This record gives sequence, C-alpha cells and structure tokens, in this order.
Amino acid sequence: MVKVKVAHLGIDPKTRQPVVILKESEGERVLPIWIGPNEASAIAMEMAGVSFSRPLTHDLLKQVIVGLGATLDRAVITKLKNDTFYAQLHIHRNDHIVQVDARPSDCIALALRLDADILVADDMLGTTTVDTIEPTAAEGGPLSPDDLKTYLQNLDPEDLGKFRP
Repeated sequence: MVKVKVAHLGIDPKTRQPVVILKESEGERVLPIWIGPNEASAIAMEMAGVSFSRPLTHDLLKQVIVGLGATLDRAVITKLKNDTFYAQLHIHRNDHIVQVDARPSDCIALALRLDADILVADDMLGTTTVDTIEPTAAEGGPLSPDDLKTYLQNLDPEDLGKFRP
C-alpha cells in the first residue's frame, strides 16, 4: 500500500463529472477517481475549510466515530473492478480494528475530516492523469466554496460519464 494525498479536485471536461486526483506522498504517480457531485462537494468543503451550523453526512459519521471513542486509522482504496473502485475504512476502537466497505469518495471525505492516512494499492497508481477543468464563476475566476457546492449540486446526472480504462 502507498500513502497518497488529495492533489486536485476538478471536473473532467469530457464527461463533466467530478474527479479527484490522488497523488502518492513520496513520488509522482497518481490515481484519478471519478466521483459523484455530492461526494465532490463534501471533499471540496473540507478542503476549503467550510463548516456548517448543522453536520453534513460525513461530519455526522465523524461525530459517531469520535463519540464511540474510536479513531479512523486509515482509508484504503483497495481495487478497481469492472469500472468500479472499492475501498475500506479501518476504524480502530480499543484493541479492535473494524473494516467497513465504503465508496472511495466517502473514504476520502472522512479521512480528510479525521486527518487519517489514505492508502492505495501500489498497482493502481500510474504516471498519467486526466486533464481537469476548474469550475469558474461568471467573472471567470475560481469558484468560492459556496459556488462550487451549487455547481456540483446542479450537475445533471445524464451529463456524467462513466470511467472506462
């Protein structure tokens, strides 16, 4: 397993689908993962340091983990099979580690909130990436966190493509 970080969150110009680019911490290899608009919004909000007066879903799960006296040991992107990425949360409580299957995007959003490592199977990393565009405001500048959230929420699911390696 290789430790990675979120290097970039953008929009695939071909599919108009959000894509998160994970980059190995000690190297140049990357892993692009196409994700849903809600998960992209959750990741973007955390990366931008935006908080809400009431917890969103990933914030709620963070509160549950912490409230149970547990920690998120790591989020692991385990494999790609039939165009679908698989991942697990490794939650540590007392002397036990519970592995929970989850979508990679949810793992990433939660790992960012709990400052946990994100790991990827070594053979999933590559040297090429996907070109992405940054959503921009009407004035041509980068979107504010609120504008990014609105942009992602307004994406038409029919416009979203599916990754085909």
